[in-house]
Amino acid sequence: MTCIKEGAYLSVPSKIAANPKINQGPGKWNLFGLALLLPVTLLTAWQVLGDLGLISDLLFPTPYAIGVAFVELSKSGVLWKHIGVSVQRVVTGFLIGASLGFVVGIAVGLFRRTEKLLDPTVQMIRMIPSLAIVPLFVLWFGIGELSKILIIAQATFFQLYINTFLGIRNVDKKLFEVTYVLGYSRFQQIIRLVLPAALPNILLGVRISFGISWLGLVVAELTASTSGIGYMMSDARQFSNTPVVFVGIFLFAVLGLTADSLIRLLQIRMLRWKSAIYR
Repeated sequence: MTCIKEGAYLSVPSKIAANPKINQGPGKWNLFGLALLLPVTLLTAWQVLGDLGLISDLLFPTPYAIGVAFVELSKSGVLWKHIGVSVQRVVTGFLIGASLGFVVGIAVGLFRRTEKLLDPTVQMIRMIPSLAIVPLFVLWFGIGELSKILIIAQATFFQLYINTFLGIRNVDKKLFEVTYVLGYSRFQQIIRLVLPAALPNILLGVRISFGISWLGLVVAELTASTSGIGYMMSDARQFSNTPVVFVGIFLFAVLGLTADSLIRLLQIRMLRWKSAIYR
């Protein structure tokens, strides 16, 4: 007689339910290692090619040379001064542009007449490249902090405006019928229905806008500036100090990624009711 082990007739779904570990995906550290695989491989190949003399040291200094330049700038204190100036400009410009974009987006999204009045003009200005506006801002406001902050604010405004507008217009009309039944006032509709329903779009706009604010910072600092990461890169370029230029590029990448990660954490916390999407 053939001996059949107990549990041999368990179906596949039953086995999965009996062993929850089967449902688990790759661990956090496995995902972290996977994310590092490509950049570590590229940096290693870059270093090897540079050591073998297969790429130009002037155009592509090795990661080791860039690291040495970073350490020297850090020890001198110059690097931290430039980082502080750039971060202050980005945050100030972002707060101004994002606030205006949020307020105008709400006004246009809630009222059809406001949309007819403002949206065509805003869309027309949005089509003007930022680089075309920079000389005008410098002419109007000089090369001081005001012109740089306004360039960043201008770059930040439109994404949050568009996402706020779309978020409000995409609110389900059936939800408004529920608020009518509950006797909500117009103010209560905005606070309890419109803004919570539009929040995913608004937070997406915040995330995109903050990323674009770094682009505005680069444009502002490379055009006319005496401090900041962009100025540091421009000054190094004039003296063919390529490692310092790459230090600035990597700084923009790290600072931008850090800011984006923080905003994404805020997005997840504020959208817990949609947590299944972010798992």
